[in-house]
Amino acid sequence: ENSKKKSKKKKHSKKNKEEGRKIEELEDKYDNLNDKYLRLYSEFDNFRKRTIKEKAEFSKTANQYLIEDLLPILDDFERAVEALDDDQKQESSSEGFILIYNKLKNTLKNKGLEEMDSKGKKFSTDFHDALTQIPAPTEDQKGKVVDVIEKGYLLNGKVIRYAKVVVGK
Repeated sequence: ENSKKKSKKKKHSKKNKEEGRKIEELEDKYDNLNDKYLRLYSEFDNFRKRTIKEKAEFSKTANQYLIEDLLPILDDFERAVEALDDDQKQESSSEGFILIYNKLKNTLKNKGLEEMDSKGKKFSTDFHDALTQIPAPTEDQKGKVVDVIEKGYLLNGKVIRYAKVVVGK
């Protein structure tokens, strides 16, 4: 009778050990799958956020190429307005011309275009393209922009055309 109990105990202990091992295997499998799920979810969430950011960035600069093509036209308008003398500016045809220029300039500004204010500022390769250097007229103008040959522009804070400048040395 005692040996029967021992053999039953051995069977039960073997059975318990086997069940314990299966439970451990299932727990490991569960942990592994749960880890994979969390990583996949995290990857997808990062992808979603990156896509949203890229779309926002794209919409900000979607007009960049068109605006870059319009900049020479804006430059021509500015040169033409500067070429008019005060008497000509009072004529109605000149007033219409200036009105069109201002409308174009304001439309581009509303789309995120900003003129760089470079004259008198410290020269920076992040914003300026130095065409030449001249002796600085005064000591405080050394390393600063003395003259602007062609204006630089930013579109939503990003440089789309570097200012072409003359730097004092």
